[in-house]
Amino acid sequence: MMNIAMKHIFKILKFLGIVVLAVILAHGISAVTLDRIIQYKKVTFRSSRLPAELDGYKIAFICDTHALPAEELEKVVRKLNKRQLDLLLLGGDFPSRGGAEKRTMEILSRVETTDGIYGVEGNHDFRSVLFRAMREHGIHSLANSGVHVRERFFLAGLAEFWTRRANVQQAIKNAKPDDFVLLVTHNPDVTMVQDTTGVDLILSGHTHGGQATIFGLWAPYFTFHENITKYGQRFRSGWAKSRDGVPVFVSNGTGAYLPRVFARPQVIVLTLRAK
Repeated sequence: MMNIAMKHIFKILKFLGIVVLAVILAHGISAVTLDRIIQYKKVTFRSSRLPAELDGYKIAFICDTHALPAEELEKVVRKLNKRQLDLLLLGGDFPSRGGAEKRTMEILSRVETTDGIYGVEGNHDFRSVLFRAMREHGIHSLANSGVHVRERFFLAGLAEFWTRRANVQQAIKNAKPDDFVLLVTHNPDVTMVQDTTGVDLILSGHTHGGQATIFGLWAPYFTFHENITKYGQRFRSGWAKSRDGVPVFVSNGTGAYLPRVFARPQVIVLTLRAK
């Protein structure tokens, strides 16, 4: 009887070992293949507050390029220029070594849009250097401020949540009651500690899709540490909501400074639809 029991235990352990090895292999393969290929993720947002004349309005959102090589960013620009964009939004955390901000903004300024390019700072950015590079290349910076991009379409952007004083209500104070309000913030955590009423949609980045996840469903680091986000898996990737119930879309970001595992880099292509 003991020998039979030991055989069963051995079979179970062997099976579990095979499963563990298969999981590790799958994650390793993903890290060196798919997780290095930028995804152009199509997202649709529908709102009854969006003016009918803006139905189909197309926005690209790029953030967290970090160490993405310039030649890869140039490929992104060429691909986006085939999509007939209305607006390009930049969500912060761009290369910052050796004057890389200037080169990055020069490349991104080549994206063709009908309504321009706007951006906010991230926690890894040197604000003065980044915003100067933006100005030099015709890109508009937003820091607790906003602008009417079109009639009844108000775009706002926040100062960095960790390193400066982000202020949602200050950013949207010039919006009119019947405006559709889109807010850009690098760090989504601000939406849990500040009043976001008056905002219709929030775009964010910062969390890199969890960076290294278990099949893209769970980011272990977010569970045991709070130095990226204090809200666990809430803002890991994709759709979430602010404390006030405002929709928040969190991008995985377009580059990384560490290997990604089931957290594919992204450029978000957002289409707004009027209900």
